[in-house]
Order: sequence, then C-alpha cells, then structure tokens
Amino acid sequence: MIRLEHVGHGYGGRELLTEVDLSIAPGAFHFLTGPSGAGKTTLLKLCYGELVPMSGRVTLFGEDRSRIGRDGLAEIRRRVGVIHQDCQFLDHLTLAENVALPFLVSGRPVPKNDLHELLNWVGLEGHADALPPTLSGGERQRAALARAVILSPEVVLADEPTGNVDWEMSMKLLSLLIELNKMGTAVMIATHDLNLIRVAKAQVSSRVLRISERRLQAAGADL
Repeated sequence: MIRLEHVGHGYGGRELLTEVDLSIAPGAFHFLTGPSGAGKTTLLKLCYGELVPMSGRVTLFGEDRSRIGRDGLAEIRRRVGVIHQDCQFLDHLTLAENVALPFLVSGRPVPKNDLHELLNWVGLEGHADALPPTLSGGERQRAALARAVILSPEVVLADEPTGNVDWEMSMKLLSLLIELNKMGTAVMIATHDLNLIRVAKAQVSSRVLRISERRLQAAGADL
C-alpha cells in the first residue's frame, strides 16, 4: 500500500533521511523508533503524502507521490488515518464534532450510529458534548484515535500517541491500536518508548524499525 524506495529528505540543506526503503503491507504492524530529531515525524509525513521526497520514490496505493494532485492526495488521506503528536482540536466544536470532522470537511453526512459506536469503542461515549479544553490528555489522545479511524482507513500512522499520557493510558491506547490491527488495519507507531514496544511484541506480530545515522534499519533483538 505504501512504499518508499531509496528515499531521502532534509531541511535547510541538511540531510535528515537518506536511502530509506520501507513497505507497509495490508495488516502490517510496525514500530518506528530512534532518538529525538532523527526524522520519525518526517518519515511519517512522507508515508501519508504530506511531504514529497527530495530523492527516491514514494508510492501511495500504486500512485507515484510526485504525480499525485490535490484531489488524489485528498483521496489518499481518506485511506490513511493520522494521529498527530500535538493532537489538535477545534475548541469551539464538541468532542463528537471534532471526531466527525473528516466527514464534515468532505461535505458528507455524519453516520450517527457509527459515530456513537466509535466513541463507545474508545471509551468516550459520555463525553460527546464536551469541549476539547475540558478533556484530559488521555481523553484527547483517544479522541484523536477515533478521529483518525472514523473513515475506516486502511492504514493508521501514529506519531508518539502515548508521549503525553501515563502508563495506564498508554496501555489502553496500545490495546485499541492492536485491536484495530487485528481487524485488518495496518498500523505504524512512531515512539521512543521501548517498554511500550516490548509489551506490544508480546501481543501482536510486529516489526521494529529504527532510524540511525539518517538510515532506516531493522532494530536488533536487544529491545
């Protein structure tokens, strides 16, 4: 579904990633790790088309990213759910409206029953009318997950989804992502939390990748 071949990218004349090869297949579960500033967020942005590579080739669902126009990119975004690190919401909209935003911006009617079931799945059914500033960090992260999957994407890319919550909430979020993967959705989680990866590997077949010295490589068994 998503393929990177010999991809390089950087900022301000500095090369951040080089010769990156990656393939995300249907139903796969990947972890992406590496030190802060190594390029994890940049790599995720390449995977959902936010960035065009400076070198190499990115193929998204059979289409070369360099040839995808605005409409094509909008269609790809419906097939890839993204959980951003900063977890931004529109504070004047309720939690339910924020979760349903992908439907609202596309002009399509919101399936009320599906929305209710989704909020129930992430444990937020009692907070549908709450405004984002009143939510805890864990509630915001679960709402971000719900928003990322409301269009039933084929891939979910999560950028440090447990970075701002405690261990108990991290486990709840991980459990939801594993459940999603077992239903057939490919998942890729960028994280620096090796304990989270260890717990996950005991529950789901996953591949751990590490960015080191600008290159992407399989992590060793020392995790």
